[in-house]
Amino acid sequence: MAPLTALPEAFHRAVAGLRAVTPREEIQIEEVGAPQRLAPYAFALSATVLRGSDEVATGRLVLLHDPDGHDAWQGTLRLVTYVTADLEVDLVADPLLPTVGWTWLTDALDAHGAAYGALGGTVTQTCSTRFGELAGPPAGGDIEIRASWTPSTTGLDAHLRAWCDLLASTAGLPPPGVTVLPGGRRPAGTA
Repeated sequence: MAPLTALPEAFHRAVAGLRAVTPREEIQIEEVGAPQRLAPYAFALSATVLRGSDEVATGRLVLLHDPDGHDAWQGTLRLVTYVTADLEVDLVADPLLPTVGWTWLTDALDAHGAAYGALGGTVTQTCSTRFGELAGPPAGGDIEIRASWTPSTTGLDAHLRAWCDLLASTAGLPPPGVTVLPGGRRPAGTA
């Protein structure tokens, strides 16, 4: 990556917006190495979502910047995300899960006023059963949400807040201030 003084102003503002957000306590975010071949400038965050001491979801958010822009991006900045969480088999088997997972993203962006364009992605649900030497916990599954979009502004704090909401929804966290009653959703393979 270019030295800090050589960063384009739009990229500098975008990174500052991402760094300005403090997520809810269950979400731990850290800066990680960004892919170097996707755009001239890149910045990446990694997140782990904890419920108690259990890791219930993970994610990565990558900011790409090409001062010349991309036709497919419809802009010069692009946010790319990958979020995954373990789920119980009955949740993974729900045919509406992909639609619900996609709505977690769009609703979060809309709720935070994170204006965007050129949004696209996939939601994948998988179910696994262990056999032989890997036999052990009961069948489990997961959901993966992969998406990218072009933010309409370079102030990306609203986009990071929306991403944190996506992580919380995917992990099955209640809204802040709400207490979960016993017997709620648990990560796959836990008692």
